[in-house]
Amino acid sequence: MSDPQPTAPYFDALVAYGLRGASRFHVPGHKGGRSADPGLRHGIGDQALALDIPQDIHGVDAGLSPTPYERAEALAAEAHGAARTFFLTNGATQGNHALTLALAPPGARVVVQRNSHASIVDGLVLSGGTPTFVAPEYDDDLGMALGVDAEELRRVLAAAREAGDPPRAAFVVSPTYYGIAADVAALAEVAHEAGVPLIVDQSWGPHFGFHPGVPESAVRLGADAVLTSTHKIAGSLTQSAMLHVADTGRVSIEAISRTLRLLRSTSPSSLLMGSLDASRRQIAVHGEALLHETIASVATLHAKIRRTPGLDVLDDRLRHRTGVGGWDPLRVVVDVRGIGRTGYEVADALRERYDVNVELATHAVVVLLLGIGEDPIGLQRVGGDLDEIARRLRRPGGGTTVPAPRAPDAVSVLPPRAAFLGPGETVDADRAAAEGRISCESIAGYPPGIPALLPGERVSPEIVAYLRRLVDAGARLHGAADPQLGTIRVLPAGFGEG
Repeated sequence: MSDPQPTAPYFDALVAYGLRGASRFHVPGHKGGRSADPGLRHGIGDQALALDIPQDIHGVDAGLSPTPYERAEALAAEAHGAARTFFLTNGATQGNHALTLALAPPGARVVVQRNSHASIVDGLVLSGGTPTFVAPEYDDDLGMALGVDAEELRRVLAAAREAGDPPRAAFVVSPTYYGIAADVAALAEVAHEAGVPLIVDQSWGPHFGFHPGVPESAVRLGADAVLTSTHKIAGSLTQSAMLHVADTGRVSIEAISRTLRLLRSTSPSSLLMGSLDASRRQIAVHGEALLHETIASVATLHAKIRRTPGLDVLDDRLRHRTGVGGWDPLRVVVDVRGIGRTGYEVADALRERYDVNVELATHAVVVLLLGIGEDPIGLQRVGGDLDEIARRLRRPGGGTTVPAPRAPDAVSVLPPRAAFLGPGETVDADRAAAEGRISCESIAGYPPGIPALLPGERVSPEIVAYLRRLVDAGARLHGAADPQLGTIRVLPAGFGEG
């Protein structure tokens, strides 16, 4: 039997309908581009507009089963080792919302990695579930979260059970923004021993498992449901992602289907779904070769960066650290502390001088995010750009004077839903007005991306001071109504504490 992975059934059916000249007496109103604004037609092209079609088109996602759309999702499941894969058109955020609605109904407790994506907490606001947080390991010098250690997950799960509130699921992140993968196999073993499914946010690792030089996919390591943001690295269009459910039976495919129907638009983008089908074909058929070439170019870039005095690059040497099970070479994390400058300053200089735009900068590092088929010439060039910037910005003596701030511990008082939907009010974020009040906001400094304050947690002067230090250093506050944190939204004094 021939291997069907070189085919892209949904994408091919989409192209066939979009470009054959069919009469369109249905939405969208631009009618395949004919009625679109001329500037839009010129900007994105007539072919893209021709492929922008609604759902329920016979021969694309309607008609005899399996439709091209159903075959496309089945091929994605096969490629990723899942029992069922769902295409998502609102990013991994949509998947996190669906998972929390399915696994954390009102009053249910789940264990959640503290630096999970904000959409997990947003999902708990929607579902009414209550989180118990498990902290990742942390590198204080670099200000960088690592993965969750299996023994720490075991401790948190046991503590919740002993408190008489056994969790329904455990949510972890692997890999992190910085490319650090957790020991997913060990985490899965711990979760399953405790009788709960392990959910892995593998958004930053859609290419995992397609080359021996990158970590294995969490699905094949024992996770019960896994999210992959295909658009981040594997070549689909922005806002497209996949949700994979394993064949373990610990996560109900029917329950996920039901919650996704609640969240999914009745007008999903055919362009996004087509790009998922096509990118699956590429990584399944050509991913190993593309990754092989990119990983080889990364090794050359690492050597070039290390020849610049004061610069270093993180790599697989981190594997000996607790909470680290693997490393993604498609994240080039440049440690700039040795030149006496912050990552913010280096990133600004790269952008202003060379129009090089990086994924992330922190007080200590600059992060370059690569695709599965990166241009080797571009990687050589950015190595030279970094060398020139480092030599120009280097301070005498080297060594950064900027400390890596660490978030103070926050105290949870109410479930996220109760706080977020409660009768909030905006107050000055100073000691007198906000101290001791319960936050209605979810606020994380990016970087490092670890939430410092979540809905239902108590505001403290230490947390406010920490967040303001991040702003002063060049970070942004994700989720804050006031990005400068002059004000904060809290519940009225005494609300929910009776």
